[in-house]
Amino acid sequence: MTLETAAGPTWGIVGGGFLGMTLALRLARLGVRVTLFEGADHLGGLADAWQLGEITWDRHYHVILESDEFLLRLLEDLGLTSELRWHETRTGFYVDGKLHSMSTTMQFLRFPPLDLISKLRLGYTIWRGSKIRDWRRLEGIRASDWLVKMSGRRAYEKMWLPLLRAKLGENADRVSAAWIWAIIARMYAARRGGSKRERFGYVEGGYARILEVLEERLREAGVEVRLGCPIRSIDASSLQLASGETASFDRIAITTPATIVPQMCPSLEADEVERLTGIEYQGIVCTSLLLKKPLADYYVTNVTEPSFPFTGVIEMTALVPPSTFGGRSLVYLPRYLPAEHAGFDVTDDDLRREVVEALERMYPSFEPDDILAFRVSRVRRVLALTTLDYSKRLPATRTSVPGVFVVTSAQIANGTLNVNETIKLAEEALPTLLAHGDAPHETNDAATDRQLVAGS
Repeated sequence: MTLETAAGPTWGIVGGGFLGMTLALRLARLGVRVTLFEGADHLGGLADAWQLGEITWDRHYHVILESDEFLLRLLEDLGLTSELRWHETRTGFYVDGKLHSMSTTMQFLRFPPLDLISKLRLGYTIWRGSKIRDWRRLEGIRASDWLVKMSGRRAYEKMWLPLLRAKLGENADRVSAAWIWAIIARMYAARRGGSKRERFGYVEGGYARILEVLEERLREAGVEVRLGCPIRSIDASSLQLASGETASFDRIAITTPATIVPQMCPSLEADEVERLTGIEYQGIVCTSLLLKKPLADYYVTNVTEPSFPFTGVIEMTALVPPSTFGGRSLVYLPRYLPAEHAGFDVTDDDLRREVVEALERMYPSFEPDDILAFRVSRVRRVLALTTLDYSKRLPATRTSVPGVFVVTSAQIANGTLNVNETIKLAEEALPTLLAHGDAPHETNDAATDRQLVAGS
C-alpha cells in the first residue's frame, strides 16, 4: 500500500517526542503539510506519562526552571502559563550512611563530610562555573581534572565523584568539563534571591496535561499524527512503515536516537554512519513508587552509596501537593547506566527487593508495606555521553540522502538533556531545515550546522 500525499511542500517527521512534536508544530504553522510518525501508541517519548496505581503522572521525573525560556515560551503558546505552579524545594545528600540537608547556605557550611576550605572551594566552583559563557574551552578538559583543580581533591572525592558516578557510572572519568558546566549553569539558575533557595515549577496534571494540549494544537495546525507506526526504512523522499505501507514526502526529518538512524536509513555515506553510530548513550532504570507516606521533605536527595540500586531519591510530593496523588507520596529512584549494562536485565522482583533494603537503610520510618504501587521504566538510550571535544564529532543535520535530515538530542553540544534543551534544539534547527532543503550535502563543519550545535 502506498500513501499519496497532497501536492505542495510536505514533511514527514519520524519520532513523536518533544523534539518531533515541536518541529511538526512549527513547520505546520509556516504553512507546511506535516505527517508525524510515532512507533508507540502515544506521543511524548521520554517525557510521556503512565499509570502508577491509581494515578497518572510522568514516567520519568521532570521539573521546570525559571531559566527554561524555550519551554516557558511553549507553555505560553499552549495557553498553559496559568496552570504553572512554582515552589521552593530542599535538597538532601546521603553520605557515609547519613542524610544531610544542603538546602541553605548555613546548611552547606555545616555539612560534616567537608572541611571549611573544601566547602569554600566547592562553592567557588559552582559560582565560577555559573559565570562561564564560552563553554568550548572546557570541551578539551576532563570534568574530573577541572573539578579537582577548582574544588580540590577532598571536595572532588566526597562530592563531585559520587555525583558523576551517579549519572555516568563507569564513564564518569570520560566526560568533558563542558558537561558539568552545563549542569552547574542550569541548576544555579534555579536558585533565586538572597537565600539562594531552589525554585522549581510544574504544570498541574504534569506532562500528561502538556502533551494533551500540544497534541490538540498539532491537529488544529493540520498535522497528521500517525501513532503505532514504527519505521522500517527511509530513503530519498520516502519512508516505509513496518506494516509495509510506503509514504512519500518532499522532506523527512528523523528525531530518534542517533545510533538508530543508520538502521532506518541504509543509504547514508560511511562517514555519516561513523558519526551516528559513534555516539555513546547513557540509559536509565527508573523505579517509580507510590507510597502511603513521605520519605523526607527533600525534592532531590543525592545518594553517594555505590552499592545502592539507585543514585538519587526524587520525591515529587516535595514539589507537587500530595492531594494531587490522593494524599500519597510519589517517589522516583533513578539509576543511570551505559546502554548495554547488565543492570537493564535485573527483574522487577529482584529490583524491588534491593530498593526496599536500601530505603530501609536510608529512612528508619520506611516500611515495605508503605509501597502501594511499584513500576520500573527501562530506557537504554537517554542522553549522549559528551566526551572530550564532543561538538567536533557531531552528526550533521543535513544528510547525503536528498531531502533527509537528522535532528537528534545527541546534537546538544552545550547543554544537558532536558525538555527545554530539546525544544531549543528543534527551534534552532528550523532555519537549516527550511533554508537548505535542496542544497547539496555538506560536512559537519558547515556554518549552518555549527550554528545549530553552538546554539547561536
